[in-house]
Amino acid sequence: MTRADFIARLKNGLVGLPTAAANDIIADYETHFADGLAAGRTEAEVAAALGDPDRLARELKAEAGIQRWHQEKNPSSAAAAVFAVLGLGAVDILILLPIAMGVVGTIFGFFIAAIALFFAGGAIMVAGPFAGFPGGPLAAILMGLGLMAGSIFIGALLSIVTIWLVNATVWFARLHYRLLKPALEPTQASGVSA
Repeated sequence: MTRADFIARLKNGLVGLPTAAANDIIADYETHFADGLAAGRTEAEVAAALGDPDRLARELKAEAGIQRWHQEKNPSSAAAAVFAVLGLGAVDILILLPIAMGVVGTIFGFFIAAIALFFAGGAIMVAGPFAGFPGGPLAAILMGLGLMAGSIFIGALLSIVTIWLVNATVWFARLHYRLLKPALEPTQASGVSA
């Protein structure tokens, strides 16, 4: 593979990364080629030593998604990290994606329930004293505040569980990919004899 082919495939694989990050990566690999050529190696030898540009792009995108998750800790970066890591293995997508979608749907449902509980508590707190709430106005205000506090607790607990699940998914995918990586590497016959 020539330098131009390698760089073109790498650029194509890095689509979706911020332009500055992709340009830095491309510049690094251009430097690898320049150093290899200066050392007397051919473009094909340097490309073979660097590996498959498509696989490199997937690994670099996954690492960028994981770094973004560690820096930002928001739903967008969590989704980017999970999908980038799942992109490392097509088999994992078939197995983990349905499970992940079920878990994400359940957590989303609980978040919606917590929001609804918060608004219901607010409605009871505001309207209860005027609607003849059993126990009187003070009971209505306290029950509304209790429901609102409970919903905030549920939301906080769900946030912690969501962070744990994203971290666990990233950990599993990294471990799984490290275990699969030797099997995915092409076997190279060594020409060295003892």
